[in-house]
Amino acid sequence: MSKPRIAIVPGDPSGIGPELIARLLNEEGTIEAADIVLVGDSHLWQQGAEQADLPVVLNAVEEADIADQSGVSHLEMETIKRDDVKISEVTVAGGTTSLRCLDKALDLAQAGFVDGVLFAPFNKAAMTSAGLNAEDEHKYMARYLGFDGYHSEINVLDELMTTRVTSHIGIKDVAENISQEGVTRAVNLANDTLRRAGNERPSIAVAALNPHAGDNGKFGREEIDILEPAIKKIQEKQINVTGPWPSDTVFLKAKRGEVDAVVTMYHDQGQIAIKLMGFERGVTVAGGLPIPVATPAHGTAFDIAGQKKANVGATQQAFALLVRMARTHRASRDA
Repeated sequence: MSKPRIAIVPGDPSGIGPELIARLLNEEGTIEAADIVLVGDSHLWQQGAEQADLPVVLNAVEEADIADQSGVSHLEMETIKRDDVKISEVTVAGGTTSLRCLDKALDLAQAGFVDGVLFAPFNKAAMTSAGLNAEDEHKYMARYLGFDGYHSEINVLDELMTTRVTSHIGIKDVAENISQEGVTRAVNLANDTLRRAGNERPSIAVAALNPHAGDNGKFGREEIDILEPAIKKIQEKQINVTGPWPSDTVFLKAKRGEVDAVVTMYHDQGQIAIKLMGFERGVTVAGGLPIPVATPAHGTAFDIAGQKKANVGATQQAFALLVRMARTHRASRDA
């Protein structure tokens, strides 16, 4: 099979995004793994090269010719003036270039010119000021793509994925938003995403909501009334899922490599564990979208922007995972 083609977006130029991509392009194995289309203003890529003190060669390509290119090519954009890039500052201009470059990368994917999209970190405040008009970039991408199916952020650390039944809501609202349907969707999302990444039969563990998995109803009945029935129904569909496991021990199973994914009930239940296990390697996948999209899980790191201190580890992990997913996506599209 030919190499997949990946569109790369520089992220918010006020942060470490351009530097991260310059470092990624100079890492051993990157160019061999995929053909790459850099989507963005040329001065942003030059900025990244200067910040990383590494070369970035811009081979210009017209959109209509992308499918015929190999190696690294550059699709020029004009989304921000050089003087409007303010390092370490939240700006409307930074949010505008983030959205416009992301839009173009998504357009390329929808048209079949690329097989996946990697974006360097965005700043949500900047994007919101520029017209994001969505809870986050994942909701924005789904709306832009016209996709109304189930989708959710997936967090990845090395070979471990986590999904969650509830996400950006208050803790006081979590219990009432736990449902059999929600558990089923989260498990299916983890299973489908792992399969797209090349794991034919992933093992998935579902975390309990309550301490000690409810202790037979002593600390709550969600495990008895919701989680156990949902897991049983999913198992009947031949999906390899177990639980509910006490949330204070389920990540020990994950750390030992006994499961490929953990489905948690709320945001911090999984995020704290996975970030403690390897924050510098964490990846976020836009799970459920019709095209593969990934990004490093950390933020724009304004505190070190422009200081040649950006750690490329999570970006490398995001790129490697995206390449695997893009291969599967291309194969299914061409079948």
